[in-house]
Amino acid sequence: MKHGPIALIDKNMPVVVICPKDNAYGKILGNIAEVKARRGRLIVIANEDDLEVAKVADHVITIPHTLDIFYPTLSVIPLQLLAYHMAVLRGCDIDQPRNLAKSVTVE
Repeated sequence: MKHGPIALIDKNMPVVVICPKDNAYGKILGNIAEVKARRGRLIVIANEDDLEVAKVADHVITIPHTLDIFYPTLSVIPLQLLAYHMAVLRGCDIDQPRNLAKSVTVE
């Protein structure tokens, strides 16, 4: 968030944040506050009972509590669905992305 990326945030910039209640939670809340201060639109992936994030985020995608080691796996599922639905809304061909050639291995 420091330096370049924070300078790009304004009222038209959506920012996706992964914010489970793990050992980095406090630092991530600080980043969320910085984005909100610049009027960025917050889409936050957070635990289902996180009222603090719900107060500031524009949209919250909830995930259940789990062990810290499983949060990356659990968080990637809504990110993949978000990317899929955004591509569909933009009219992208999700089965044949532009500039992606099929790779064939010949022995």
